[in-house]
Amino acid sequence: MQGEDAELTAAILAAQGGDESAFRAVYRAVHPRLLGYTRSLVGEFDAEDVTSEAWLQIARDIERFSGDADRFRGWAATIARNRALDHIRMRGRRPAVGGDETELTGRPADSDTAGEAMEALSTGRTMALIAQLPQDQAEAVVLRVVVGLDAKSAAETLGKRPGAVRTAAHRGLKRLAELLGTENGPADLGGVPPQRNRSCGVTQSGAPTQKDM
Repeated sequence: MQGEDAELTAAILAAQGGDESAFRAVYRAVHPRLLGYTRSLVGEFDAEDVTSEAWLQIARDIERFSGDADRFRGWAATIARNRALDHIRMRGRRPAVGGDETELTGRPADSDTAGEAMEALSTGRTMALIAQLPQDQAEAVVLRVVVGLDAKSAAETLGKRPGAVRTAAHRGLKRLAELLGTENGPADLGGVPPQRNRSCGVTQSGAPTQKDM
């Protein structure tokens, strides 16, 4: 483990010890991708509220968390998913997804194939296209490419086998390529990149404190 994952892991440990500046760092490192995932589940209008509810639980339960940066992203995604599903059950249906896609941009890829996928997934119509996928494919794509979970962590979040998540993500990316291709000609999204959260460091300022949340 190195670089920003190591920094995030250190920040998590400090936050567990009550360091509020460390908790703010964790929030900034994880929140944008978590919000993108929640938006894919409940839509633009409710995503902020549902994600805020998830952070309230994260702040409350972080002392009981055990693991590194990867496991924390998966744990946070699981909490966000549970809050989103509760919200959907109360409302009675899965919404159409649209709106701001800024959480999907600015993330370096680990390979040429990953770069092609991220380039396609950072366009202005991304979330609207993802909303056209079956829910299992949409969640798999967002967890793998946006949140940056590997197949095992994504599978734990979804309560499925890693192979099923890989298959759903592959089919989802293939379908996205087809949808993009109908407008822009052939698009090749390739396989799913096992990415990590490289979009931001853990030393910035401005997020809510653990006490505020």
